[in-house]
Amino acid sequence: MSTVVGRLAPSPTGLLHLGHACSFLMAWWSARSQGGRLLLRMEDLDGDRCRPEFAAAILRDLEWLGLDWDGPVQLQSECAEAHAAALDSLRAAGLCYPCVCTRREIREAASAPQAAAPRKHAEDVSQVYPGTCRRRFPGEAAALQAYGREAYGREAAWRLRVPPGSITFEDGLYGPQAFAPAAEVGDFPIARRGGAAAYQLAVVVDDAAAGVTEVLRGRDLLPSTARQILLQQHLGLPSPSWTHLPLVLDEAGQRLAKRSGALSLKALRAAGTDPRAVVSWVARVAGRAAPPAAPLLPALLRPEELLPVFTALRPRPRDVPAPRQF
Repeated sequence: MSTVVGRLAPSPTGLLHLGHACSFLMAWWSARSQGGRLLLRMEDLDGDRCRPEFAAAILRDLEWLGLDWDGPVQLQSECAEAHAAALDSLRAAGLCYPCVCTRREIREAASAPQAAAPRKHAEDVSQVYPGTCRRRFPGEAAALQAYGREAYGREAAWRLRVPPGSITFEDGLYGPQAFAPAAEVGDFPIARRGGAAAYQLAVVVDDAAAGVTEVLRGRDLLPSTARQILLQQHLGLPSPSWTHLPLVLDEAGQRLAKRSGALSLKALRAAGTDPRAVVSWVARVAGRAAPPAAPLLPALLRPEELLPVFTALRPRPRDVPAPRQF
């Protein structure tokens, strides 16, 4: 039987919060309960927002929760060569094209009455790209000459040509899923201006290179899965199993964001919170409360104490409010 390989993939653009704790504990429990490996990858491609103090805080938070990982910490920024090779492959196959649209131009086109389209998945806030550059230029050189550095100081980004139709897959918690990326987001970016890989391409290449076989992450990333599967199909890469997890909500009923400083793990540490209380809370709200013979979960629990019962229980597919205190 092949070895299970899971991963934790935080971005050092802010402090981790309770939503991250839920996802990371579940990913750790899943991989470790199957005797698998767990990798840690810092998704640090957003150079303007990634900061070393956030990366250091992430490591401290994971250790505080009692989570470990296998091998050295992987840095997404060190995989630029593999990302570029994947982009070259897609370009050679005619599966992507250069785009010089600004964000403002995309917003204005997307807000036009004829461009408005219903969005099935409200948590995906991506705008539908109207395809402005799809047939505008015969290649990158023409794009740059007409609208690029030589004319306006812009460089071309790259977008995938998204075919019509649905991408289907089975989610480990939410069951059968179907997304239509062409209708929901349109041709999406796979490389930024200057050539650096965008998120969707980078995560697909990095997961395949690391041999990742399962992905557990928050429900807010569920719509991204279809785009990543499409890229995997184009690049001839395997798809891992997918499990998306309920979100942790703030007092307003919105999902926690990195700006929710009061519920950051760093703030909980500073307040003297026992990390075992956080682990026990995650286990309860995730549905991993206890086997039938032991229905009450201890108030203080280390991650490894859930391993014997993890595979026998399933989380409930509903979002949960953050606790007022531990």
